[in-house]
Amino acid sequence: MASTLHYGFTNLITIRVRHSTKPKTRTGPQWRRLGPRPVRCSVAVGENRRVTVKNGNDSLDICRVLNGMWQTSGGWGRIDRDDAVEAMLRYADSGLSTFDMADHLAEDKWRVVVKNGTDSLDICRVVNGMWQTSGGWGRIEQDSAVNAMLQYADSGLTTFDMADIYGPAEDLYGIFINRVRRERPPEFLETVRGLTKWVPPPVKMTSSYVRQNIDISRKRMDVPSLDMLQFHWWDYSNRGYLDALKHLTDLKEEGKIKTVALTNFDTERLQIILENDIPVVSNQVQHSLVDMRPQQKMAELYGTVMGGLLSEKFLDTNLTIPFAGPPLNTPSLQKYKRMVDAWGGWSLFQTLLQTLKKVALKHGVSIPAVAVKYVLDQPAVAGSMVGVRLGLSEHIKESSAVFSLVLDEDDVSSIQEVQKKGKDLLRIIGDCGDEYRRA
Repeated sequence: MASTLHYGFTNLITIRVRHSTKPKTRTGPQWRRLGPRPVRCSVAVGENRRVTVKNGNDSLDICRVLNGMWQTSGGWGRIDRDDAVEAMLRYADSGLSTFDMADHLAEDKWRVVVKNGTDSLDICRVVNGMWQTSGGWGRIEQDSAVNAMLQYADSGLTTFDMADIYGPAEDLYGIFINRVRRERPPEFLETVRGLTKWVPPPVKMTSSYVRQNIDISRKRMDVPSLDMLQFHWWDYSNRGYLDALKHLTDLKEEGKIKTVALTNFDTERLQIILENDIPVVSNQVQHSLVDMRPQQKMAELYGTVMGGLLSEKFLDTNLTIPFAGPPLNTPSLQKYKRMVDAWGGWSLFQTLLQTLKKVALKHGVSIPAVAVKYVLDQPAVAGSMVGVRLGLSEHIKESSAVFSLVLDEDDVSSIQEVQKKGKDLLRIIGDCGDEYRRA
């Protein structure tokens, strides 16, 4: 109710217009010119519950408390059509008979469109990363994993990222999307996105080879067209990546892929690809509070909470003492710990966690929420990846909190003060993705 009352009709109560030979200047929100002559909008209050808004001969009586329907647009949980209509009838029967809606959401903080020319795809800005299904994070039970995917999607977190090499990830998505088709309304299905990666060996990229591999992903994910195919290439000295991307573009033209994208490409190769008229819509790269390399040259989306290192779990811990802190027992924790070591070491990382904790307490959120929001606020960042351990643990509430969090200047300044003390990973490691290609 509070959000509805904030959108009261105060600007409709009195709208005055006056003639003037001077240029028309609005001196406040109430001054408007509606036509060639002065017009006054007025309000007539009949009973306590209802009010008439009018302008000349045009008028409408409405309930003074409006039922705002923004909450049906996603982000507040899944809407069942029959239950929703029954609820509307109950509101109307109680006398709350005016409903406010729109043909579209003016500003959807949850979603963003990635595009290049005429190619585009709208995705949720917090992406559910499924690397964690590939082994190393615990055994994945199929039914529990798919149920967890439905819970994420029902909460508004409807975009999933996977790869052909992420174990059963594509197969799980295929089972999940079929349940969505059967158990959710068609308009809900339209919000779900499956982003997959193709990580081929650096062999000759023929049209038939590319087509065969894309068809495998389409079959596993049980979709006629992949929402996004993100392409990875191991060896830049082999220019076959251009052949592969041209064949992928052909498959896009055939309707087997909706958008072509990249993962872990550096700036130099990205420029070459764009110069060859390959319409990639995004480049998924590593980006976090520790690793800000994308902001020096480019940025899109990747692991923002560093596999879980940027969390309360590792605050005030000392990993230099054996068994003194939480174990680094997953591939992502081990990967991002190496980034911490290169950036400035565990002591500086603790300073960063302590700073993030102060910001988190100030806003009533968690450290991961602050870390994700900070990266989402960076220029050119479309989305942020948060890994999901399907059926083992969930962070739906934390991920959803990102969209209502607003970091102020003091928050940003305090984080940047710690970042300045870290080393330049662009100089130490190289450009985005180079960490995967170092000997």
